[in-house]
Amino acid sequence: MENKSEVVEILLVEDNPTDAELAMRALKKNNLANNLVWVKDGAEALDFLFARGEYAGRSGCAPPRVVLLDLRLPKVDGLEVLRAVKSDTRTREIPVVVLTSSKEDRDIAESYQLGVNSYISKPVEFEAFAKTVTELGMYWLLVNHPPVSGR
Repeated sequence: MENKSEVVEILLVEDNPTDAELAMRALKKNNLANNLVWVKDGAEALDFLFARGEYAGRSGCAPPRVVLLDLRLPKVDGLEVLRAVKSDTRTREIPVVVLTSSKEDRDIAESYQLGVNSYISKPVEFEAFAKTVTELGMYWLLVNHPPVSGR
């Protein structure tokens, strides 16, 4: 699942192993997790997206089709990850979906000001969470048409 040189459709940025496992299980159940990479903090997410550090071998690889991004992350928080992604010409077209427990108005407002494509509050109940993640995966991988890039 985590071959660093293959095409990545979903980058899951989530520090909570339970939430990450539930998300991956829901996506796998619907055959949407074949090319998923899970990173556990904001610094690792930035390394992956910008092909540096442990992920330097990704240079020249296609970007993920979508990033599912938690806001409350160790090392570099989700808003800083979002700011970096949306302010760089190499990554700004990557759809980023904030998937977080925060329902704070300021987090929602700042996320949209920074260019987030969607903001979803994680449902607390297991079945609702699994349904939400499945619907997100289906929309971003099967329904949405990403921009055609000249890269």
